[in-house]
Amino acid sequence: MKASSITKYKPFQPINLKDRQWPNRQLTKPPIWCSVDLRDGNQALPVPMNIDQKVELFKQLVAIGFKEIEVGFPSASDTEFNFLRKLVDDGLIPDDVTIQVLVQAREPLIRRTFESLDGVKKAIVHLYNSTSALQRRITFSNATKDEIKAIAVNGTKLIKSLLNEVPGTKITFQYSPESFSDTEEDYAVEVCEAVMDSWQPTPEHKMILNLPSTVEWNMPNTYADQIEWFCRTIKDRDSVIVCLHTHNDRGTGTAATELGLLAGAERVEGTLFGNGERTGNLDLTTVALNMNSHGIQTGLDFSNIDEIRSVYEKNTGMTVHKRHPYAGELVFTAFSGSHQDAIKKGMDLRSDVDTRWAVPYLTIDPIDLGRSYEAIIRINSQSGKGGVAYILKREFEYDLPKKMHPEVGMYINGLADQYGRELSFQEIQTEFQKEFVNRRDIINLKKYHIKKMTEEEVHSVVTLSYKGDEMELEGKGNGPINSVVYAMKQQGWKDFNLEQYRSHSIGNSSASISVSYIQISLKSDPSIRYWGCGEHTSIRRSGVNALISAYNRAQILKGK
Repeated sequence: MKASSITKYKPFQPINLKDRQWPNRQLTKPPIWCSVDLRDGNQALPVPMNIDQKVELFKQLVAIGFKEIEVGFPSASDTEFNFLRKLVDDGLIPDDVTIQVLVQAREPLIRRTFESLDGVKKAIVHLYNSTSALQRRITFSNATKDEIKAIAVNGTKLIKSLLNEVPGTKITFQYSPESFSDTEEDYAVEVCEAVMDSWQPTPEHKMILNLPSTVEWNMPNTYADQIEWFCRTIKDRDSVIVCLHTHNDRGTGTAATELGLLAGAERVEGTLFGNGERTGNLDLTTVALNMNSHGIQTGLDFSNIDEIRSVYEKNTGMTVHKRHPYAGELVFTAFSGSHQDAIKKGMDLRSDVDTRWAVPYLTIDPIDLGRSYEAIIRINSQSGKGGVAYILKREFEYDLPKKMHPEVGMYINGLADQYGRELSFQEIQTEFQKEFVNRRDIINLKKYHIKKMTEEEVHSVVTLSYKGDEMELEGKGNGPINSVVYAMKQQGWKDFNLEQYRSHSIGNSSASISVSYIQISLKSDPSIRYWGCGEHTSIRRSGVNALISAYNRAQILKGK
């Protein structure tokens, strides 16, 4: 921003709460959750949902576990009205779910809202009017504080007088001083207490006071101070439920809500994945899963988060960002080499008896959200040796020796850098096999068999071509590999020393494959080492194949 523009703005003033308690508190239980996807979320869509789309999303919200769902603004349009009627007439509202309806403090809208509630078993009637100085001056043309308070009180009285028109409906009353976070704190309390005087809530029949950060003007700690001051100041605190309704204009809607809960609020309104006007509403998914990651049971089930995301995207037309907390395609994926190495070590150390989740860089187990481990580590030019080894083991059962990881990782990552993109799992396997497995560049091993074997000695015969020349060699040693090394030595090809050997099988059936890994070093410079890998149904032949692969790689690479 240009220096000349900065004078337009002024800092938001904190409130004087010197003995605040919320910083020392800890969240130990969930709030009452209320989804406003079908109202706040819907009104923010470029193309609002039709009734069928709303019904499908409503069913999804119920399946997740929401017990309070704001279904719309029935007096605003026929679509809003008819949607609620469809929920009632088709028996789609479970007995344990309370629907919430929003209405401005205007008589015709309130009366129309009560018409929509016919046949509803449990409902929250949510009344609101703007109270901030900015709204009083601009939206209400310099209305006085008393005039704004009168709007709230008169709306409350009308709602109370209409309760007899829906005798079969259990009504809970909710009032919102819209733009609470931008309203003078003492005036917000004054309006809310005037509303309470009209409604007369009790500890047995509480009302809800919803305190919206309608536009996020200030830092989340200031909002928390406002909430704590309100909770400590409002009269008859045990007769009201204090609710939070944050937005995300400063990118701190989640933080504001979590701090507001520490400050004493008991209820939260928000949407799936933060859909809402401007930068969005509070993301209920994130807050709930944040709590889950600290061992708090929330009553909301996101164990099939990909399906939930699919239903949300289908019906709203919105797209969940790939980096969106918990739900994004890439949130459980590491490309960085150091991250991959730490994740691999953490996963390797886990066992079936582990009761606590403790894997570096992963705050929550992807399995608990219906995600798989497949995408935890993916490979591009930024990846490391551990990531490549992890994928080869998890996807293709290659259990590479630890000292082989750097050489394989460097080769695969170099290809990713060369191609300028991520490599698929299949590409990683293909490139690994092409570079390290059963190489035939210089020596092409065609046949191998053991002519004679005793406890002390193995006598082997190999048929091969060396730089295109066919030949048959014999060798003796204390094992199959040493016997082939001896045969190579007789030809003057042994310019190396054996350093390491390891083998394992892939598969559990009689048709399993034996895989061997061999490292050799050059006699001319023992610090230069090369790995090779061999595969075969015979463990002896796989070891010989690994030796030939390592030799061929050494001859090719040292000549470059």
